[in-house]
Amino acid sequence: MPRVRQPRPGPGPEEGRDQGLEGLLANVARGDNAAFEAVYDELSAPVFGIIKKVLRDPAQSEEVAQEVLLEVWRTASRFDAAKGGAVAWVLTIAHRRAVDRVRAEVSATQREQKVAPDPVSGPDDVADAVEASLEGQRVRRCLEGLTEVQRESVRLAYYGGYTYPQVAKLLGVALGTVKTRIRDGLIRMRDCMEVSW
Repeated sequence: MPRVRQPRPGPGPEEGRDQGLEGLLANVARGDNAAFEAVYDELSAPVFGIIKKVLRDPAQSEEVAQEVLLEVWRTASRFDAAKGGAVAWVLTIAHRRAVDRVRAEVSATQREQKVAPDPVSGPDDVADAVEASLEGQRVRRCLEGLTEVQRESVRLAYYGGYTYPQVAKLLGVALGTVKTRIRDGLIRMRDCMEVSW
């Protein structure tokens, strides 16, 4: 029994579009302005869309899209239909150009950061760092002036990040006892650091 061949489906919308664009690109390669206008009308929106997905900035995306379409005008003779469709060829150029722009921006930023003076070494930053260090020393000295149970409760609550009920459970004492220890410890620290609340 002979095998029945299935009919081959006609070109899909993308394939039909590519076939039309292939002819237009061949004409563009010969310097046909009208063919380039048709290519531009057909592909400017998808080119802009793929570039905007990479760059996210509309103004830069428009600029790069113009560069891509200008490259299509200049290099249309390099298009080879045997290697792929016209749409894929143009969108590959667009994606490559968008990625190149991102790389250029990153490189420029890195160069600027290497050349720029170190802002950390400004006089205000040094003064702030010294002040923070002295403040830390005062806090440690005042903590050492607390009783052992007060110091342990304050450290767990304020440096350990535990809630009062969690501190009570960790120390195995009543919640009221923990609250009293912490309150008394904070009062002693306030007096030690000469802070008015």
